[in-house]
Amino acid sequence: MTSWKTAFRSLYYQGAPEPEDPVLEHGKTALLVIDVQNTYLERPDRAALSPEEQARFDAWTPFHDRMHGTVIPTIAKLIKKFRAGGHEVMFARIACQTQDGRDRSLSQKKPGWNNLLLPKDELASQIVPELAPQGDEIVITKTTDSALTGTNLRLILTNLGITHVVCAGIFTDQCIASTVRSLADESFDVIVVEDGCAAGSHELHLRELEIINMIYCAVMRSDELLAYLPR
Repeated sequence: MTSWKTAFRSLYYQGAPEPEDPVLEHGKTALLVIDVQNTYLERPDRAALSPEEQARFDAWTPFHDRMHGTVIPTIAKLIKKFRAGGHEVMFARIACQTQDGRDRSLSQKKPGWNNLLLPKDELASQIVPELAPQGDEIVITKTTDSALTGTNLRLILTNLGITHVVCAGIFTDQCIASTVRSLADESFDVIVVEDGCAAGSHELHLRELEIINMIYCAVMRSDELLAYLPR
């Protein structure tokens, strides 16, 4: 298998030196699980759909297969390892404070797929049960793609002494990418776990990883990341 040090390279980084090994320390490393919420895993009865709706249902089937077969099990493994090692486990989720969503950012009010109305206390906006936060683990509520924009996450990470943030969740080309860029701009070292993320299509997933790798983050598989995580 290709090492993370040479994989997912865009044209910008062809022939560039291999990055150094990350130094992950106790008290300075956090896992951030982004937007793995009930709303994104819900599916209607296919037989009850119109032909057009069935076509859209089928187009999303690979995403759901990846989520249940790869992404959720990978994130569950990461959470278990981070908890066992005494590392911070944090969550971000899309949720508005009001029932009618009047506090949402503009991007979540525009017509189309990203038009999200997820009041904070409703079941649809909660983290999926398999990955549910425990104890006093921090959950950031946002109405933006970036988990930093419009939240106090940067301040929280700074107060905790965090320097390295490991990101996993959905969607690779939207909230993951936006959060990664924001973290990098705030001078956090970021690692994205490839098998802990998904986009609407695997092509979009792979393309976005290539775009953000090396400049905004290091892209690794979970087994590669865990090899650096202190126990």
